[in-house]
Amino acid sequence: MKQFLDIVDPIHDFIRVHDTELKIIDSPVFQRLRRIRQLSGAHLTYPSAQHSRFEHSLGVMHIAGQAAVSLKEKGFLKTDQIQEIRLAALLHDVGHGPFSHLFEEVLQIKKKTSHEEIGKKIIQESEIGDILSKSGFDKKHITKLAFGYPKYRFVNEIISGSLSADMMDYLQRDGYFTGAEHAKIDHKRIIQSLDVYRTKLALEKSALYSFESMILSRYQMFKAVYFHKTVRSAEVMMLESIRLADDDCGFIDLNLDHYTKLTDEFVIAQILALPNHTSEQRRAKRFATDYQNRRLLKCVYEKIMTQKSGQSEQIRDKIAKKSKINKDDIFVDTSGTFSVPLTPAKEKTKSITLITHSKKPTEIPFSKIPVVSSMAESMNILRVYTLDNNRKKVEMAAKSILG
Repeated sequence: MKQFLDIVDPIHDFIRVHDTELKIIDSPVFQRLRRIRQLSGAHLTYPSAQHSRFEHSLGVMHIAGQAAVSLKEKGFLKTDQIQEIRLAALLHDVGHGPFSHLFEEVLQIKKKTSHEEIGKKIIQESEIGDILSKSGFDKKHITKLAFGYPKYRFVNEIISGSLSADMMDYLQRDGYFTGAEHAKIDHKRIIQSLDVYRTKLALEKSALYSFESMILSRYQMFKAVYFHKTVRSAEVMMLESIRLADDDCGFIDLNLDHYTKLTDEFVIAQILALPNHTSEQRRAKRFATDYQNRRLLKCVYEKIMTQKSGQSEQIRDKIAKKSKINKDDIFVDTSGTFSVPLTPAKEKTKSITLITHSKKPTEIPFSKIPVVSSMAESMNILRVYTLDNNRKKVEMAAKSILG
């Protein structure tokens, strides 16, 4: 009997899935990822961006497996580690909530937790952990590979970080489904050029241009897609709707049985089913309805900054006072990310180690790599949104206050 299945994929042509992986993929907990869009509200700006966390997870497993094979051929991994890395990559996003990174913002604000922490819980305590154990895998070990553990540094970096399978898949997948032309990367060259030096993932110097191109693509995708003003408008609305409805709906209940029911459409349905007893319920329903019907907030002010502003509430109060518009109808959004992805331990990545076979490996600071150093250390955008009928007054007030 055939012990694998080939899945057709528009990015990688075919993704081969083996026995234990297939059992995990077929579990209800994992199938839920089909109902969570990869780019939350981006489909309201880029209509084809309907892809989900499900196919992204398959893609990351595929690339991580290729990277593991490349490193095994160079003597850094054993054969049995390849399957462990593939499983960890498959499960790296299993803890994501509805609307992907949008829900992450709610988790951070209300529970000071992340999808990684919930992912650890799901692997340990759900049927996925049982499947791993029955198949002879250590679920605690797989969890450490998936979500970062200092002992396995370069293995963690295969899954997340500046040379990761995660980034190599999402850039190409998001570029393909949005139609953005910025995400053309040579991931096969990078995979074949991976190396290890002092427990850290390194790169053969000949592939430096491919790495530079990938980091530049990521920067451009944040500007053109992830932080697009209309994409963020939809996300700001849904964020507000979830926040207002949470007391009634209990979305942030971290009980696994409850959490693993949460999907994009489930959350919207719960909000729309609320009664109209309080102003919070009515506002939550209005924002959810407007999100569905693409009646979005208008961006009236935008400013690129070198560092993230921590003054959102004060700015909102000042604009409301000057414009004489209810502050509940004014939204100050501060979007920010580092130019280069964080390490698996959520620290800033400052350098890359380059391998040349005739010389000693060298650690190059990003400040010495022209393409990377030309980008600011972090990308931060401050925007002010409001309802369409308030836009003129709020725009004038925002420009007066923020310059």
